[in-house]
Amino acid sequence: MRRLLCTTLLFSAGLAQAEVPRVATDIAPVHSLVSMVMQGAGSPDLIIPPGASPHSYAMRPTEARNLTQADLVVWVGPSLTAWLEGPLDSLAQDAQRLTLQDADGIRLLTNRSGVAFEAHDHGDEAGHEDHDGHDDHDDHEDHEEHDHSGDDHGDEKDHADHEATDAHEGHDHAAGALDPHMWLDPQNAIVWLDQIAAMLSQQDPENATLYSGNAEKAQARLTDLQSDLQAELAPLAGQKFIVFHDAYHYFEARFGVEASASISLSDGAAPSAARLAEVRDVVKDTQAACVFTEPQFNAGLIEALQDGAPLKSASLDPIGAQLAPGVEMYPSLLRDLSGAFTACLAN
Repeated sequence: MRRLLCTTLLFSAGLAQAEVPRVATDIAPVHSLVSMVMQGAGSPDLIIPPGASPHSYAMRPTEARNLTQADLVVWVGPSLTAWLEGPLDSLAQDAQRLTLQDADGIRLLTNRSGVAFEAHDHGDEAGHEDHDGHDDHDDHEDHEEHDHSGDDHGDEKDHADHEATDAHEGHDHAAGALDPHMWLDPQNAIVWLDQIAAMLSQQDPENATLYSGNAEKAQARLTDLQSDLQAELAPLAGQKFIVFHDAYHYFEARFGVEASASISLSDGAAPSAARLAEVRDVVKDTQAACVFTEPQFNAGLIEALQDGAPLKSASLDPIGAQLAPGVEMYPSLLRDLSGAFTACLAN
């Protein structure tokens, strides 16, 4: 009798576990957000491992299998991983798809143009923050330092028009195209958490309370973190710096720090001599205090920018390549970015 009871309990537990949706995510920051919501029920799969470029990646068999088995795919969208659309259509055609760049209520920015960036160049918004339906987070408005809700931005973008056109990188870095690095605005992540919980609850009603509760806890945590980072970064307003890759537009707009120029517009692409000369002029003209590298950055380029004057440097990692995937990854990513800015720019 006892053996029969144990067998029945194990079988029932297996059924309950099987009902938890299989979720596939594209990049580690998104994986972290989904992990927060699924905590206590299951764990999502990560398609693009830390350290790999999301712009062009060849999936391994295990990652392709995760797509095939997925009930739900959560990804930033074609603005970041245009190459993933084909595998999603062929391998995960039966899975629901949550495309975060299409979410209502998030801030969307377009890529900046040229080598040097204009001050307060956040007017190229492709979408506006709309907190309707997020009344529990009305206090987020107090943190908005670059709110253009009263501005006339008639050039709203159709998300379907952001197909990649850059054959080398796999997504469009042209000026005016959608900037895909939207996870670097924690306010966007706060909005996404609600939508992730809603999609999971739709597929797994028995755990709906768990998902919504986890989302609320994560939102409160990110709200507090956002406030802490704003206080930490506020003294750096007006400091001039150069970034390797123009990946930090969302972070800058949220926290009031502004890059003067980027060495490269696209990940991993070596800048031309002419572009380096332009960046060197920006360093001289703005008296930039720091140049920010990235893990794949050619450190020798710093010498080309110094022009005889020492230039401080620090490393920024927009994707969290050095961080372990999981619940703690996304908060750690934001803290590391803030810490790097503070270390290099503080007087």
